[in-house]
Amino acid sequence: MTFEAYRSYFEEIIQKTADEQVAPYNNPDYFDYTKLNWSRMNRWLKTGILTDEIKQTMQEITSPQNWIVITEPWCGDAAHSVPFLEMISRLNPLITVSYELRDSEPFTINNYLTNGGKSIPKLIIRNTEGKDLATWGPRPADCQLVYDKLTADKADFETVKTELQVWYNADKGKSVQEELVALLKNIDKNALINN
Repeated sequence: MTFEAYRSYFEEIIQKTADEQVAPYNNPDYFDYTKLNWSRMNRWLKTGILTDEIKQTMQEITSPQNWIVITEPWCGDAAHSVPFLEMISRLNPLITVSYELRDSEPFTINNYLTNGGKSIPKLIIRNTEGKDLATWGPRPADCQLVYDKLTADKADFETVKTELQVWYNADKGKSVQEELVALLKNIDKNALINN
């Protein structure tokens, strides 16, 4: 689906009444968290600032790329990263993006597990022949360190949620952009080596 279709799907969920919800959104905690994610995603779409480095890197892409973003409205990490992935993709008309839901067909996530889990968001970058060039996700490396420490300390879900939210708010999308710059430059370097 397109980003617009994903946003429409997301918005439909948060506009339904409790009686109309299906799993997992019939769980009040999931539903409340999804409403927060809607606000966060839209805030980044309005206020997120793209760095000069990511703008330059995107302009240097000269071959078409297909980006697949695997996400779900309930995912807190996605609320912070997906808006930046979308804004970045718009910088170059050679990039086409499709959005897939983790928990619906075609279940592409099953081929891109993180430590055995279906962690999202996940970005898959492919060439026009469908060959994978790179993957990214589910969260920036420094945020992953925070998550890993909290998990090792057996922090409860509320603490994890709060700490990651604090990290994302302080980072303002810079880490996603830095990691994508490195990823895209590596794709470019590998293309030169293979030609």
